[in-house]
Amino acid sequence: MKDTPIQVPQRILMGPGPGNAHPRVLAAQSLPLLGHLHPPFLAIMDEIQDGLRYMFQTKSKYVCLISGTGHAGMEAAIANMLEPGETILVGNNGIWGQRIADLAERYGGKVISAEVPAGAALSLPKIKDELAKHKPAVLFLCQGESSTGAHQNLAGVAEACRAHDTILVVDTVCSLGAVPFYGDAWGIDCMYSGSQKVLGAPPGAAPFMLGERGFKKLQNRKTKVASYNFDLNLILDYWGCFGKRFYHHTGMISNWYGIREALAIASAEGLEAMWARHRKLHLYMWEELSKLGLEPFVEKEQYRLVSVNTIKVPEGVDALALCKNAMDKYSVEIAGGLGPTAGKVWRVGIMGYNAQLANVELVITAFRDGLKQQGYKSRHQIADQDMPNPYEGAFPGNGKA
Repeated sequence: MKDTPIQVPQRILMGPGPGNAHPRVLAAQSLPLLGHLHPPFLAIMDEIQDGLRYMFQTKSKYVCLISGTGHAGMEAAIANMLEPGETILVGNNGIWGQRIADLAERYGGKVISAEVPAGAALSLPKIKDELAKHKPAVLFLCQGESSTGAHQNLAGVAEACRAHDTILVVDTVCSLGAVPFYGDAWGIDCMYSGSQKVLGAPPGAAPFMLGERGFKKLQNRKTKVASYNFDLNLILDYWGCFGKRFYHHTGMISNWYGIREALAIASAEGLEAMWARHRKLHLYMWEELSKLGLEPFVEKEQYRLVSVNTIKVPEGVDALALCKNAMDKYSVEIAGGLGPTAGKVWRVGIMGYNAQLANVELVITAFRDGLKQQGYKSRHQIADQDMPNPYEGAFPGNGKA
């Protein structure tokens, strides 16, 4: 290994995440290290909790960061909310439902999959029917399914869960901050997210919350949490949720500096303004992409996620070649599909610091150029080309220099 400074190319990350971090977030990570139990660092942890409560729209005491990416938040949710032999009903419309099912089986859960086609979401009547049929201990839903671009409506779900004493666990990894989320008003029992998406911080921490019902589920477990690393009894103690602090692990000091800044930036903008900014850019991008003849993978607008947009790859177009051209020529990332959408879609993220008009315009330019290079013409472009011009020859000499 050469003793030279690290070289990192500049990229505009418009895929499904991570996204680019705000310069203020990056600068915060260069600040001096503190001890993970030093009072100044504990004060920063308190500020992070305040910021998370705002993002989650909750007054719950039980908020923290799980050290690790969104997958760590996912595992913490299952490890603590599901006991061996209990039934979990998994809303399965993409790769994250599939992974939760896999994870739950590893923790000894009985998995029931409530499946809908990729690009759709579960309706409230279907959720109610499945809950009444199976009476699970846990229901899992993904608010933003990044593999398909589907948005799951959460309104009314908690009430249906409580009728069967079911704990509601929600994945908000790519949706938190881009679309409305009301932790208390919607009665969410347990949720987790990711730092590297809409929050605009580096990956490495999973924002996490337990509601009162989720905390009672943790307290009333008959078995010990199988994972020491993800045991919320210990993690929440480190975060001061029980009136004291006890060492569990070394907090991710520099990473948490960055997340503290990201939360401060989000709070200054305000959630309603953040939600409106993301939706406005989502609608603008689709207005422009439709002019190129591109179509959304998620057919029903009510199911379209504003933060991760899935775009159908037209027949005869080389999707990877378009992605490569975007990166090579414009230094912009456009991603391919994942799981059920592999080879079928492109995925464009409109998230956090990257949710800016200039970045969306660059994505549109990359699509326009990439499609043109491959000679792609949409159906309406072909129709316009083949239609005779009714004015042709009507004005001889007109238009000549």
